[in-house]
Amino acid sequence: MGRRAAVWIAFVLVHAVVIWLGFADDRAASWDVGQLYRWWAWQTLNGQAFPGITEDWIYPALAHLPIVVTGLFWPLVDYTLVWGLLVTALDAAAFALLVGRGRSRGRLTAAWFWLAALLALGGVGMFRLDAVTVPLAVAGSLWLVGRPWVGSALLAVATWIKVWPAALLAAAVIAVRRRSAVVGGAAVVSAAVVALVVLAGGGAHLFGFVGDQTSRGLQIEAPVSAVYLLMGIAGVPGVAIVHDEALITFQVEGPAVDAVVAVMTPVLIIGMLAIAALGALKAWRGATFVGLFPPLATALVLGFIVLNKVGSPQYMAWLVAPIVVGLAVDRRRWWRPAVLAIGILGLTQLIFPFWYDAILLLRPAEVWVLVLRNTLLVALFGWVVVRLARVGVARPVTQRVRE
Repeated sequence: MGRRAAVWIAFVLVHAVVIWLGFADDRAASWDVGQLYRWWAWQTLNGQAFPGITEDWIYPALAHLPIVVTGLFWPLVDYTLVWGLLVTALDAAAFALLVGRGRSRGRLTAAWFWLAALLALGGVGMFRLDAVTVPLAVAGSLWLVGRPWVGSALLAVATWIKVWPAALLAAAVIAVRRRSAVVGGAAVVSAAVVALVVLAGGGAHLFGFVGDQTSRGLQIEAPVSAVYLLMGIAGVPGVAIVHDEALITFQVEGPAVDAVVAVMTPVLIIGMLAIAALGALKAWRGATFVGLFPPLATALVLGFIVLNKVGSPQYMAWLVAPIVVGLAVDRRRWWRPAVLAIGILGLTQLIFPFWYDAILLLRPAEVWVLVLRNTLLVALFGWVVVRLARVGVARPVTQRVRE
Protein backbone atom coordinates (compact mmCIF):
# COMPACT_ATOMS: atom_id res chain seq x y z
CA MET A 1 0.00 0.00 0.00
CA GLY A 2 1.34 3.42 -0.95
CA ARG A 3 1.80 6.23 1.52
CA ARG A 4 -0.90 8.28 -0.20
CA ALA A 5 -3.44 5.46 -0.03
CA ALA A 6 -2.63 4.82 3.64
CA VAL A 7 -3.19 8.41 4.69
CA TRP A 8 -6.50 8.56 2.82
CA ILE A 9 -7.74 5.34 4.43
CA ALA A 10 -6.80 6.83 7.79
CA PHE A 11 -8.69 10.00 6.83
CA VAL A 12 -11.92 8.03 6.33
CA LEU A 13 -11.50 6.02 9.54
CA VAL A 14 -10.63 9.02 11.69
CA HIS A 15 -13.59 11.04 10.46
CA ALA A 16 -15.93 8.11 11.02
CA VAL A 17 -14.69 7.77 14.60
CA VAL A 18 -14.96 11.50 15.30
CA ILE A 19 -18.51 11.64 13.90
CA TRP A 20 -19.36 8.71 16.18
CA LEU A 21 -17.89 10.61 19.14
CA GLY A 22 -20.33 13.40 18.38
CA PHE A 23 -23.20 11.01 19.06
CA ALA A 24 -21.65 9.33 22.11
CA ASP A 25 -22.25 10.27 25.75
CA ASP A 26 -25.73 11.64 25.06
CA ARG A 27 -24.35 13.84 22.24
CA ALA A 28 -22.50 16.04 24.72
CA ALA A 29 -19.77 17.02 22.23
CA SER A 30 -22.27 17.96 19.50
CA TRP A 31 -24.87 19.72 21.67
CA ASP A 32 -24.26 23.13 20.09
CA VAL A 33 -24.83 21.75 16.59
CA GLY A 34 -27.85 19.63 17.44
CA GLN A 35 -29.58 22.32 19.49
CA LEU A 36 -28.34 25.88 18.83
CA TYR A 37 -27.27 25.57 15.19
CA ARG A 38 -30.37 23.59 14.26
CA TRP A 39 -32.55 26.20 15.97
CA TRP A 40 -30.85 29.08 14.14
CA ALA A 41 -31.23 27.24 10.83
CA TRP A 42 -34.93 26.63 11.50
CA GLN A 43 -35.49 30.30 12.39
CA THR A 44 -33.80 31.49 9.21
CA LEU A 45 -35.35 28.98 6.82
CA ASN A 46 -38.83 29.60 8.24
CA GLY A 47 -38.53 33.39 8.26
CA GLN A 48 -38.84 33.64 12.03
CA ALA A 49 -35.59 35.55 12.54
CA PHE A 50 -32.23 36.07 10.90
CA PRO A 51 -29.53 36.37 13.58
CA GLY A 52 -26.92 38.90 12.53
CA ILE A 53 -29.40 40.58 10.19
CA THR A 54 -32.54 41.20 12.23
CA GLU A 55 -30.74 41.08 15.59
CA ASP A 56 -27.24 40.99 17.05
CA TRP A 57 -25.48 37.64 16.93
CA ILE A 58 -22.41 36.14 18.56
CA TYR A 59 -20.88 35.14 15.20
CA PRO A 60 -19.89 37.01 12.00
CA ALA A 61 -22.32 37.04 9.09
CA LEU A 62 -20.96 34.13 7.02
CA ALA A 63 -21.44 31.72 9.93
CA HIS A 64 -24.94 31.34 8.53
CA LEU A 65 -23.66 29.52 5.45
CA PRO A 66 -22.80 26.13 7.00
CA ILE A 67 -25.64 26.40 9.52
CA VAL A 68 -28.31 27.03 6.90
CA VAL A 69 -26.86 24.64 4.30
CA THR A 70 -26.97 21.87 6.88
CA GLY A 71 -30.54 22.85 7.76
CA LEU A 72 -31.69 22.29 4.17
CA PHE A 73 -31.48 18.53 4.76
CA TRP A 74 -33.33 18.55 8.09
CA PRO A 75 -35.67 16.92 9.14
CA LEU A 76 -35.12 14.38 6.34
CA VAL A 77 -31.65 13.61 7.72
CA ASP A 78 -30.34 14.14 11.25
CA TYR A 79 -28.94 17.68 11.46
CA THR A 80 -25.88 16.63 13.46
CA LEU A 81 -25.01 13.86 10.99
CA VAL A 82 -25.27 16.22 8.02
CA TRP A 83 -23.00 18.68 9.83
CA GLY A 84 -20.40 15.95 10.35
CA LEU A 85 -20.56 14.99 6.68
CA LEU A 86 -20.25 18.64 5.61
CA VAL A 87 -17.15 19.10 7.73
CA THR A 88 -15.72 15.84 6.37
CA ALA A 89 -16.24 17.06 2.80
CA LEU A 90 -14.50 20.37 3.53
CA ASP A 91 -11.66 18.55 5.28
CA ALA A 92 -11.31 16.21 2.28
CA ALA A 93 -10.91 19.13 -0.13
CA ALA A 94 -8.19 20.77 1.98
CA PHE A 95 -6.60 17.39 2.73
CA ALA A 96 -6.32 16.63 -0.99
CA LEU A 97 -4.57 19.97 -1.52
CA LEU A 98 -2.18 19.20 1.34
CA VAL A 99 -1.33 15.60 0.39
CA GLY A 100 -1.22 16.11 -3.38
CA ARG A 101 0.43 13.12 -5.00
CA GLY A 102 1.92 11.99 -1.71
CA ARG A 103 5.52 12.67 -2.71
CA SER A 104 6.37 15.30 -0.09
CA ARG A 105 7.39 13.87 3.28
CA GLY A 106 6.69 17.18 4.95
CA ARG A 107 3.15 17.34 3.61
CA LEU A 108 2.48 13.71 4.51
CA THR A 109 3.76 14.37 8.03
CA ALA A 110 1.45 17.37 8.22
CA ALA A 111 -1.45 15.21 7.01
CA TRP A 112 -0.81 12.58 9.70
CA PHE A 113 -0.59 15.34 12.31
CA TRP A 114 -3.96 16.71 11.18
CA LEU A 115 -5.59 13.31 11.54
CA ALA A 116 -4.00 12.74 14.95
CA ALA A 117 -5.20 16.18 16.02
CA LEU A 118 -8.77 15.42 14.93
CA LEU A 119 -8.78 12.16 16.84
CA ALA A 120 -7.19 13.71 19.93
CA LEU A 121 -9.68 16.59 20.15
CA GLY A 122 -12.67 14.40 19.36
CA GLY A 123 -16.25 15.42 18.71
CA VAL A 124 -15.99 19.03 19.89
CA GLY A 125 -13.39 19.63 17.19
CA MET A 126 -15.88 18.67 14.48
CA PHE A 127 -19.23 19.80 15.83
CA ARG A 128 -18.59 23.52 16.10
CA LEU A 129 -18.23 26.35 13.56
CA ASP A 130 -14.49 26.20 14.13
CA ALA A 131 -14.43 22.88 12.28
CA VAL A 132 -15.64 24.62 9.12
CA THR A 133 -12.93 27.27 9.35
CA VAL A 134 -10.00 24.87 9.85
CA PRO A 135 -9.95 23.38 6.30
CA LEU A 136 -10.47 26.86 4.84
CA ALA A 137 -7.54 28.09 6.93
CA VAL A 138 -5.32 25.18 5.87
CA ALA A 139 -6.10 25.62 2.17
CA GLY A 140 -5.80 29.40 2.35
CA SER A 141 -2.43 29.22 4.10
CA LEU A 142 -1.06 26.70 1.59
CA TRP A 143 -2.07 28.94 -1.33
CA LEU A 144 -0.64 32.18 0.06
CA VAL A 145 2.56 32.05 -1.98
CA GLY A 146 1.43 30.57 -5.29
CA ARG A 147 -2.08 32.04 -5.34
CA PRO A 148 -2.18 34.86 -2.77
CA TRP A 149 -5.50 36.26 -4.00
CA VAL A 150 -7.21 32.90 -3.57
CA GLY A 151 -5.41 32.15 -0.32
CA SER A 152 -6.31 35.44 1.32
CA ALA A 153 -9.90 35.20 0.03
CA LEU A 154 -10.30 31.79 1.70
CA LEU A 155 -8.84 33.14 4.94
CA ALA A 156 -11.22 36.11 4.76
CA VAL A 157 -14.21 33.79 4.26
CA ALA A 158 -13.07 31.79 7.29
CA THR A 159 -12.72 35.02 9.31
CA TRP A 160 -16.28 36.03 8.47
CA ILE A 161 -17.40 32.66 9.85
CA LYS A 162 -15.28 32.72 13.03
CA VAL A 163 -12.88 35.56 13.87
CA TRP A 164 -9.72 33.58 14.68
CA PRO A 165 -8.38 33.20 11.05
CA ALA A 166 -7.78 36.95 11.16
CA ALA A 167 -4.55 35.94 12.93
CA LEU A 168 -3.49 34.02 9.82
CA LEU A 169 -4.45 36.94 7.60
CA ALA A 170 -2.35 39.28 9.72
CA ALA A 171 0.60 36.89 9.49
CA ALA A 172 0.11 36.68 5.71
CA VAL A 173 0.10 40.46 5.28
CA ILE A 174 3.40 40.58 7.16
CA ALA A 175 5.15 37.51 5.70
CA VAL A 176 3.97 37.35 2.07
CA ARG A 177 5.90 39.59 -0.32
CA ARG A 178 2.87 40.13 -2.56
CA ARG A 179 1.06 42.03 0.17
CA SER A 180 -1.21 43.90 -2.21
CA ALA A 181 -2.66 40.57 -3.40
CA VAL A 182 -3.20 39.40 0.19
CA VAL A 183 -4.91 42.65 1.16
CA GLY A 184 -6.86 42.71 -2.10
CA GLY A 185 -8.28 39.21 -1.76
CA ALA A 186 -9.40 39.83 1.81
CA ALA A 187 -10.80 43.25 0.92
CA VAL A 188 -12.92 41.90 -1.94
CA VAL A 189 -14.47 39.22 0.27
CA SER A 190 -15.06 41.63 3.14
CA ALA A 191 -16.63 44.24 0.86
CA ALA A 192 -18.97 41.62 -0.60
CA VAL A 193 -20.04 40.45 2.86
CA VAL A 194 -20.64 43.99 4.11
CA ALA A 195 -22.63 44.87 1.00
CA LEU A 196 -24.83 41.78 1.28
CA VAL A 197 -25.54 42.37 4.97
CA VAL A 198 -26.34 46.06 4.42
CA LEU A 199 -28.59 45.30 1.45
CA ALA A 200 -30.40 42.72 3.59
CA GLY A 201 -31.05 45.43 6.17
CA GLY A 202 -28.59 44.18 8.77
CA GLY A 203 -26.08 47.01 8.74
CA ALA A 204 -26.78 47.87 12.37
CA HIS A 205 -25.94 44.32 13.43
CA LEU A 206 -22.92 43.73 11.17
CA PHE A 207 -20.37 43.93 13.98
CA GLY A 208 -22.63 42.90 16.85
CA PHE A 209 -20.38 39.93 17.56
CA VAL A 210 -17.50 42.25 18.51
CA GLY A 211 -19.32 43.91 21.41
CA ASP A 212 -20.59 40.54 22.57
CA GLN A 213 -17.08 39.16 22.92
CA THR A 214 -15.63 42.16 24.74
CA SER A 215 -18.40 42.09 27.38
CA ARG A 216 -17.86 38.46 28.38
CA GLY A 217 -16.53 37.32 31.74
CA LEU A 218 -13.76 34.84 32.54
CA GLN A 219 -14.72 31.47 31.07
CA ILE A 220 -13.53 28.59 33.23
CA GLU A 221 -11.37 27.03 30.49
CA ALA A 222 -9.37 30.21 29.82
CA PRO A 223 -5.76 30.12 31.07
CA VAL A 224 -6.29 33.25 33.18
CA SER A 225 -9.11 31.49 35.04
CA ALA A 226 -6.73 28.84 36.41
CA VAL A 227 -5.93 31.05 39.40
CA TYR A 228 -9.59 31.18 40.40
CA LEU A 229 -10.09 27.45 39.89
CA LEU A 230 -7.14 26.71 42.18
CA MET A 231 -8.49 29.17 44.74
CA GLY A 232 -11.82 27.39 44.44
CA ILE A 233 -10.43 23.96 45.27
CA ALA A 234 -8.48 25.57 48.12
CA GLY A 235 -11.75 26.87 49.57
CA VAL A 236 -11.07 30.61 49.19
CA PRO A 237 -14.28 32.50 50.13
CA GLY A 238 -16.15 34.20 47.29
CA VAL A 239 -14.82 31.97 44.52
CA ALA A 240 -17.52 30.24 42.49
CA ILE A 241 -18.46 28.98 39.04
CA VAL A 242 -21.57 30.58 37.57
CA HIS A 243 -23.60 29.92 34.44
CA ASP A 244 -24.13 32.67 31.86
CA GLU A 245 -27.53 31.78 30.45
CA ALA A 246 -27.31 34.25 27.57
CA LEU A 247 -24.03 32.81 26.24
CA ILE A 248 -24.53 29.28 27.62
CA THR A 249 -21.06 29.25 29.18
CA PHE A 250 -19.62 28.79 32.65
CA GLN A 251 -17.56 31.60 34.16
CA VAL A 252 -15.60 32.15 37.35
CA GLU A 253 -16.31 34.65 40.08
CA GLY A 254 -13.97 35.70 42.85
CA PRO A 255 -11.81 38.46 44.32
CA ALA A 256 -11.04 41.28 41.84
CA VAL A 257 -12.58 39.31 38.96
CA ASP A 258 -14.11 42.45 37.44
CA ALA A 259 -10.69 44.09 37.32
CA VAL A 260 -9.22 41.02 35.62
CA VAL A 261 -12.06 40.99 33.09
CA ALA A 262 -11.46 44.67 32.35
CA VAL A 263 -7.74 44.25 31.77
CA MET A 264 -7.85 41.11 29.64
CA THR A 265 -9.00 42.77 26.40
CA PRO A 266 -6.17 45.37 26.51
CA VAL A 267 -3.71 42.59 27.35
CA LEU A 268 -4.90 40.61 24.34
CA ILE A 269 -4.63 43.60 22.02
CA ILE A 270 -1.18 44.63 23.27
CA GLY A 271 0.09 41.05 23.09
CA MET A 272 -1.13 40.57 19.53
CA LEU A 273 0.33 43.91 18.42
CA ALA A 274 3.68 43.03 19.99
CA ILE A 275 3.80 39.68 18.16
CA ALA A 276 2.82 41.35 14.89
CA ALA A 277 5.49 44.02 15.41
CA LEU A 278 8.16 41.36 15.95
CA GLY A 279 7.04 39.61 12.78
CA ALA A 280 7.06 42.88 10.85
CA LEU A 281 10.61 43.56 12.03
CA LYS A 282 11.71 40.13 10.82
CA ALA A 283 10.00 40.70 7.45
CA TRP A 284 11.62 44.13 7.10
CA ARG A 285 15.00 42.55 7.74
CA GLY A 286 14.49 40.03 4.96
CA ALA A 287 13.01 36.90 6.56
CA THR A 288 11.52 34.47 4.05
CA PHE A 289 7.91 33.32 4.00
CA VAL A 290 8.95 29.74 4.79
CA GLY A 291 10.93 30.87 7.81
CA LEU A 292 8.56 33.56 9.06
CA PHE A 293 4.94 32.62 8.37
CA PRO A 294 4.64 29.37 10.41
CA PRO A 295 5.99 30.74 13.72
CA LEU A 296 4.29 34.12 13.26
CA ALA A 297 0.92 32.55 12.42
CA THR A 298 1.20 30.06 15.29
CA ALA A 299 2.21 32.78 17.75
CA LEU A 300 -0.75 34.95 16.75
CA VAL A 301 -3.18 32.02 16.97
CA LEU A 302 -1.83 31.00 20.37
CA GLY A 303 -1.99 34.63 21.47
CA PHE A 304 -5.70 34.57 20.68
CA ILE A 305 -6.03 31.55 22.97
CA VAL A 306 -3.57 32.16 25.82
CA LEU A 307 -4.32 35.87 26.30
CA ASN A 308 -8.08 35.45 25.92
CA LYS A 309 -10.66 35.53 28.71
CA VAL A 310 -12.69 32.98 26.72
CA GLY A 311 -11.29 29.47 26.34
CA SER A 312 -13.86 27.19 24.74
CA PRO A 313 -12.53 23.67 24.01
CA GLN A 314 -13.06 24.01 20.24
CA TYR A 315 -10.51 26.83 20.22
CA MET A 316 -7.80 24.17 20.34
CA ALA A 317 -8.72 23.23 16.75
CA TRP A 318 -7.17 26.53 15.69
CA LEU A 319 -3.73 25.05 16.29
CA VAL A 320 -4.11 22.68 13.34
CA ALA A 321 -3.70 25.14 10.44
CA PRO A 322 -0.44 26.92 11.39
CA ILE A 323 1.23 23.73 12.61
CA VAL A 324 0.21 21.92 9.41
CA VAL A 325 1.99 24.64 7.44
CA GLY A 326 5.02 24.44 9.74
CA LEU A 327 5.31 20.67 9.28
CA ALA A 328 4.78 20.95 5.53
CA VAL A 329 7.73 23.33 5.08
CA ASP A 330 10.04 22.22 7.91
CA ARG A 331 8.95 18.97 9.57
CA ARG A 332 12.22 18.47 11.48
CA ARG A 333 11.84 21.72 13.36
CA TRP A 334 8.09 21.48 13.89
CA TRP A 335 7.57 17.88 14.98
CA ARG A 336 8.18 18.63 18.67
CA PRO A 337 5.58 21.41 18.96
CA ALA A 338 3.25 19.22 16.89
CA VAL A 339 3.56 16.42 19.45
CA LEU A 340 2.95 18.89 22.28
CA ALA A 341 -0.13 20.16 20.44
CA ILE A 342 -1.49 16.60 20.18
CA GLY A 343 -1.08 16.26 23.94
CA ILE A 344 -2.94 19.54 24.49
CA LEU A 345 -5.77 18.40 22.23
CA GLY A 346 -6.00 15.02 23.97
CA LEU A 347 -6.26 16.65 27.39
CA THR A 348 -8.90 19.00 26.01
CA GLN A 349 -11.10 16.06 24.99
CA LEU A 350 -10.80 14.64 28.50
CA ILE A 351 -11.78 18.02 29.91
CA PHE A 352 -14.75 18.32 27.57
CA PRO A 353 -17.00 16.50 27.38
CA PHE A 354 -15.88 13.71 29.71
CA TRP A 355 -14.71 15.54 32.85
CA TYR A 356 -16.53 18.84 32.47
CA ASP A 357 -19.14 18.18 35.15
CA ALA A 358 -16.41 17.28 37.63
CA ILE A 359 -14.61 20.55 36.89
CA LEU A 360 -17.84 22.46 37.49
CA LEU A 361 -17.96 20.81 40.90
CA LEU A 362 -14.31 21.85 41.47
CA ARG A 363 -13.07 18.32 41.96
CA PRO A 364 -9.30 18.73 42.45
CA ALA A 365 -8.00 15.99 40.12
CA GLU A 366 -10.00 17.19 37.11
CA VAL A 367 -9.26 20.85 37.83
CA TRP A 368 -5.54 20.07 37.89
CA VAL A 369 -5.84 18.41 34.47
CA LEU A 370 -7.33 21.65 33.12
CA VAL A 371 -4.53 23.62 34.76
CA LEU A 372 -1.98 21.24 33.19
CA ARG A 373 -3.56 21.70 29.76
CA ASN A 374 -3.36 25.46 30.10
CA THR A 375 0.23 25.28 31.35
CA LEU A 376 1.16 23.32 28.23
CA LEU A 377 -0.58 25.95 26.12
CA VAL A 378 1.51 28.66 27.72
CA ALA A 379 4.65 26.55 27.20
CA LEU A 380 3.83 26.11 23.51
CA PHE A 381 3.16 29.82 23.23
CA GLY A 382 6.53 30.55 24.79
CA TRP A 383 8.30 28.13 22.43
CA VAL A 384 6.79 29.65 19.31
CA VAL A 385 7.50 33.24 20.41
CA VAL A 386 11.14 32.29 21.00
CA ARG A 387 11.16 30.56 17.61
CA LEU A 388 9.78 33.72 16.03
CA ALA A 389 12.47 35.83 17.71
CA ARG A 390 15.11 33.49 16.28
CA VAL A 391 13.86 33.52 12.69
CA GLY A 392 16.81 34.05 10.38
CA VAL A 393 17.02 37.25 8.39
CA ALA A 394 19.09 38.48 5.46
CA ARG A 395 22.46 39.92 6.32
CA PRO A 396 22.54 43.71 6.73
CA VAL A 397 23.55 45.71 3.66
CA THR A 398 26.60 47.14 5.47
CA GLN A 399 27.91 43.62 6.09
CA ARG A 400 27.56 42.68 2.39
CA VAL A 401 29.35 45.88 1.38
CA ARG A 402 32.32 45.09 3.64
CA GLU A 403 32.64 41.67 2.03
